[in-house]
Amino acid sequence: MSDGVRWVLQRFVVAPLLVGVTVALWLTLPLWLIAVAALSPLLPGRLRLLRTAWVALLYLSAESLLLAVLLALWLASGFGWRIRSAYFAGIHYELVEGTLVLFFREARRVLRLQITTDGPAPQRYPDHPVLVCCRHAGPGDSFILMYALLHWYNREPRVVLKDTLAWDPAISVLLRRLPARFISPNPERGEDLEGHIAALAQGLDPNDAFVIFPEGGNFTPARRERAIGRLRKLGLERMAQRAEGMIHVLAPRPGGFLAALEAAPDANVLMVAHTGLDHMLTVADVWRELPMDKQITMRWWEVPRAEIPEGREAQIEWLFTWWERVDAWIAENRPEDAPPTGSVAPA
Repeated sequence: MSDGVRWVLQRFVVAPLLVGVTVALWLTLPLWLIAVAALSPLLPGRLRLLRTAWVALLYLSAESLLLAVLLALWLASGFGWRIRSAYFAGIHYELVEGTLVLFFREARRVLRLQITTDGPAPQRYPDHPVLVCCRHAGPGDSFILMYALLHWYNREPRVVLKDTLAWDPAISVLLRRLPARFISPNPERGEDLEGHIAALAQGLDPNDAFVIFPEGGNFTPARRERAIGRLRKLGLERMAQRAEGMIHVLAPRPGGFLAALEAAPDANVLMVAHTGLDHMLTVADVWRELPMDKQITMRWWEVPRAEIPEGREAQIEWLFTWWERVDAWIAENRPEDAPPTGSVAPA
């Protein structure tokens, strides 16, 4: 599907439909709330259906309100004339942070979800650009990471996301106004994916954070096998064997991350892992493993630039070594294996 057709569908079909559904749900709130409350005791989990429905309504409401505010900002910027200026970029970052803070506070209250962190303390973190390299497993980790960077670390993220997320109307509008890039994990022949990523990583300010998920998609067993097979097809048998030893993560695709590393020579690296969102691979998994009455643990490692080797081959080796470390940490901190460690994250 061409970008033009997708843009038209997003703006004139998906966005109005989302707003319409949200309005309809609020207008019929007493009816479906009674029905959901009546069904909840029949399903496993403590009022799981009722709590999930309320969080879903909050999410749809946040999306709809965001779209309305984004339209107002577009009009205020002179029908989009100044929408990408530094002034309006700052407004958009504050809008995203405020929305995520309100949504996560309510979601954490309703779902009784606790997020803990282990790593550099936000209040002591120095002002310099960082490249954030995060594992990707399950829906929600992108939102939690953006929440952490904006609210805890006071950063302005530049993010590389999978192109399927562009179907979300508010995400699509927001990230087309801010420094961001939607990419396909399997680009068409001739597409300079690394060049696009490098351009996005250039000129980072001290409060910027360039965010990339080097696995290229959420972890699934099938994707893990395909990643190993791809390495073998490229003749990288040793890397394939190392990927086989990583049980909880996909073998990283180093091209985009190395392009960002070269484009931002003054940036340190933050490696990010998490547990608590691991088992949600299908719709049934999302329902069964929805993070409710449980804890999500995030682990951050800061890697100074001086510790990153020079040369592409050495950097690929370094990235694989770090990904093995991430895999080992996940194995040690999975909720069913060991209680998470670290401090409770700030609100």
